Amino acid sequence: MSNRRVNGTTFLIAAIVATIGALAFPVWSYADRSGTGQANVAAGTVNTQWGPLTAADRDLIVRVRLAGLWELPAGQQAIQRAPSAAIKEAGDHLIVGHTDLDKRVRIVAAQLGVELPNQPNEQQQGWLQEMSAASGSEYEYKFVNLLRAAHGKIFPAIGTVRNTTRNTLVRQLASDANQTVLDHITILEKTGRVDFDAIANDAVAGTTASPTGPAAPVPGQVAPSAPAAEADGDVKTTSRPSPGAPGTVNTNRPDPEDTAGVLR
Repeated sequence: MSNRRVNGTTFLIAAIVATIGALAFPVWSYADRSGTGQANVAAGTVNTQWGPLTAADRDLIVRVRLAGLWELPAGQQAIQRAPSAAIKEAGDHLIVGHTDLDKRVRIVAAQLGVELPNQPNEQQQGWLQEMSAASGSEYEYKFVNLLRAAHGKIFPAIGTVRNTTRNTLVRQLASDANQTVLDHITILEKTGRVDFDAIANDAVAGTTASPTGPAAPVPGQVAPSAPAAEADGDVKTTSRPSPGAPGTVNTNRPDPEDTAGVLR
């Protein structure tokens, strides 16, 4: 009888200890669990003289390089094959923009020790093949919409890294890439061949309706005018909106500092 009581007590104590341990484990281990915000930021981060270099930073560097590896030949093909001046102009912007951006990303990658790819990825090669196989009006449609969709998808990714990076070289590269991508989006839209319905449908594919913002306008009802947003009082300002005619993007910027001797 005594042994049974001892064994039962021992089992009960062990069960209580196990339960307490199970409850406590998530508390003391939470900071080290993968998937938390800080763990995700710290994963793969290395220190450099320009600030921490995260996995997201390196991903952007590689994506900028990849963009040039397929968009530059796409631009060259457009100049050589496209029947319309608008498509040729878009091709011109692709060549100029990615020649400049590729120079910048190679310098940044060398300074930060990031290995770059030397050929487009499989998906990008497929896009080039699609364009090469098309002709006439079909070629123009594929050229404009494949490139417009690709630029539209990387645009927010650039903004995210620009917002979160603590590395000064990556931040500048993101700013340069932002200007280039916006210029290319603008010039592609100028062709009049962008299928905005297809882009919108692709963006919401797999999502559920969740309307936000103001209510839909009522036909025939005039919305009240909004007052101007402006500073109060006699405030002196010196800055001006970014220069450039409507429908254009100012991409002029000084050459990067090539401390790694990439261009020599």
